[in-house]
Amino acid sequence: MPHAALAPLAPLSERDARRIARHAPAADAARCLHPAQQALLHRRGWLTMLAPRSAGGAELPLPQVVRLEEAVAAIDGSMGWVLTLCAGAGWFAGFLAPDMARAIIGTPRVCLGGSGAATGFAEEEGDGYRITGSWDYASGAPMATHFTLNARLQRDGQPLLDVQGQPRIRAFLVPAALVQLVPSWNSLGMRASASYSYRIDAEWLAKEHGFTIDASTATADGPLYRYPFYSLAYVTLAANLAGMAAHFMQLAEECMRHRRHARAGLPLLDVPDVAGMLQDKKDSCAAARVRFYAVLDASWAQVAGGAVLDDNAMQAVQAASLALVAACRAAVDGLYPYCGLYAAREDSTINRVWRDFHTASQHALLLP
Repeated sequence: MPHAALAPLAPLSERDARRIARHAPAADAARCLHPAQQALLHRRGWLTMLAPRSAGGAELPLPQVVRLEEAVAAIDGSMGWVLTLCAGAGWFAGFLAPDMARAIIGTPRVCLGGSGAATGFAEEEGDGYRITGSWDYASGAPMATHFTLNARLQRDGQPLLDVQGQPRIRAFLVPAALVQLVPSWNSLGMRASASYSYRIDAEWLAKEHGFTIDASTATADGPLYRYPFYSLAYVTLAANLAGMAAHFMQLAEECMRHRRHARAGLPLLDVPDVAGMLQDKKDSCAAARVRFYAVLDASWAQVAGGAVLDDNAMQAVQAASLALVAACRAAVDGLYPYCGLYAAREDSTINRVWRDFHTASQHALLLP
């Protein structure tokens, strides 16, 4: 069923919302997005919504992207997460050589996954690099056509250092044919995100597959590629948590409507303290969300107008994102005890949403 209470959040059609929701339980059980969910991602072009128009992507304004990601996460956390991480990897096409970007984004049913940890090595060899290493947590891995990764540069087996004496790290975009998937994702929640590990064993890659994530090295015009990477990461991840929390609060209120307070002998929502607590959680999340989008929209307007986000502006984006996540955590954790044993049943929707929320909120960037 569509979630009518979420409609104000959602730049989604009712038909798309129903399709996502219908297949979410099966996707959770299968530990991979349902084929119908995958087909929707491709049909709507959402996986390339952050890729440059010059490469065949949609290059949507960031506030529009974030609101869509929140809306999808409010229906199915795993699908929202895969959309966010894979579309985010598509953003890197704006830093590749234009011909390479067009070739990759033009791949049939293209989907970019990957990891940000520098847990591999790139040995200089001829006009390219020989890549070896393993990386964790590539959301959407089974459907990925390409993988992004960070690797430490080497020459003749010795690390290359920067001017501060630290290892030089370079980002690469690698065809899936060179990658071995390791089905290692056994988490409590976000099961359908299929966030597998992957490895590469001494595969050679042309230097054109490497790139640097910095506005000064962007190869695509447009404000998306001048928006700071970490600011983009904060707003997209926080929006996912907001979507999942909104879904949880809706389901929690339904549970509370059918429970009675053991001591007061009244329906839970007729107990003033309980009803007040529920309203406080909803109000706190709503206020944090309003602030979050105000900061996001202002930062985007600044970059779209040709300015650069300074440290204070980037700090404001981070603070608004983390404040939204904190409000969502407080709401989910505060309401869960009132939801009864039904919420502890693994086959219930509210349990899946609770599991997804608490798994997604473990992301390192979202630490308080």
